[in-house]
Amino acid sequence: MQRVDSGVAVMKRLVAAAAVAGFLFLLVAGPAIAQSADRFPRPEFTTGYQEPSMKGQPGPRALFMEWMDIVVLIAALSAATYYSLKRVSRKAIFILSVGAVLYFGFYREGCVCPIGSIQNVALGLAGTGYAVPLGVILLFLIPLLFALFVGRVFCASVCPLGAAQEMVIIKPIKVNKGVKHFLSLVPYIYLGTGVLFAYIGADFIICKYDPFIGFFRMGANFGIFLFSGAVLLVGTVVARPYCRFMCPYSILLKWSSVLSKWHLKTTPTECIQCRLCEDSCPFDHLNKPTVEKEPESRSTGIRRVAILIAAAPVIIGAGIGLGLLASPVMARAHFTVRLAERIFLEKHKAVEGTTEESRAFYETSTTYESLMAQADRIKQKVRNGSGILGAFIGLVVFCKLLALSIRRKRTDYEPNRGDCYSCARCSDACSVGRVPGVPVGTMRTSPVVLKFQSQIAQVGGSEQSG
Repeated sequence: MQRVDSGVAVMKRLVAAAAVAGFLFLLVAGPAIAQSADRFPRPEFTTGYQEPSMKGQPGPRALFMEWMDIVVLIAALSAATYYSLKRVSRKAIFILSVGAVLYFGFYREGCVCPIGSIQNVALGLAGTGYAVPLGVILLFLIPLLFALFVGRVFCASVCPLGAAQEMVIIKPIKVNKGVKHFLSLVPYIYLGTGVLFAYIGADFIICKYDPFIGFFRMGANFGIFLFSGAVLLVGTVVARPYCRFMCPYSILLKWSSVLSKWHLKTTPTECIQCRLCEDSCPFDHLNKPTVEKEPESRSTGIRRVAILIAAAPVIIGAGIGLGLLASPVMARAHFTVRLAERIFLEKHKAVEGTTEESRAFYETSTTYESLMAQADRIKQKVRNGSGILGAFIGLVVFCKLLALSIRRKRTDYEPNRGDCYSCARCSDACSVGRVPGVPVGTMRTSPVVLKFQSQIAQVGGSEQSG
């Protein structure tokens, strides 16, 4: 029997390793695969031909429809709050998820979504004259405001990206803690890079490499469809891989949710340690009671934290150094920098022939000197931003190490306030307040349940007094 159990455990580890390896491959090779369909040279046509416009993104909507999106978002977040925190109904949450996929996904075609609005806000702060529409600002802020008061109910059933992944969870497995902490750095890097690229006007990479944007629009190239299918395939065993290990908006939601006034609770009253919720969360966002075999001395913990704090400047400095080293590569994401480098090579006969972009430049009135000066300004801007991004990542690494070094004593099962998606799985599994014949979703609100519990309490008190 032990051999069978050990064999099953080994198989689970192998499946987990293969799934994580597949997701790492998606992070590295996904963008390249997505662009592969556009690498072939486009045909040249004579005069008189008008190139048809490609379906890249939805056109502008009427003002009324933009406000309709805001109303639907607020209504969906309110419903998610009620069914997650108050009613605890997994059925209602699933219905809301289907509605989010249909409306914000296929009908709205994923644009503009709160996740992609990060770039619009960054571009608006760049001082380039771009005015962020009020509707986009509200789409960006409203989920964060809800998270600040009631937790990440946006992730529970309103986000179409999360809802699409939620529907394909079949046999979730737990990711190794070391791998999980390592992959959890990716959203911070993605967020910082996306903000930097949008700030300098290089690209909207968060939307460009959204794994579901082409799926919702049904008009993406083969590479994007392949990327989307691979993410969903990995999501059958690693629950919500994009939400946990890539989504940049999840960082902002996490910071807001940590400060939330009200938050989802595993149990409506005191935890009775029934352990029914122990394996209910497929995302590993449920904090379990701590078990210490040998209590650590206070001096040992203080010494470990002191050493880590002393190493903070080194960690942040290393992040700044890596950011500065990466700045030349990141600067090439801007079209002007790439064009300037190409013109420089052509001018000094380092390459043969010209490109479509360089030929277009020669036909303009822009001088070589002005192009180089503009590219130098962009490079300096990217260098400064890369240094700040490196410092930010270094600070994140330090905070994560500090959080891991501080051992907290926990006696109850409780959701992680920052990471919890408020999906109510743990609350649904809780046995506290259960009454035979009463649906789980009504266990906290039904007057019948409250009356039944008060009668039990009275009977228990009279037995103790007797």
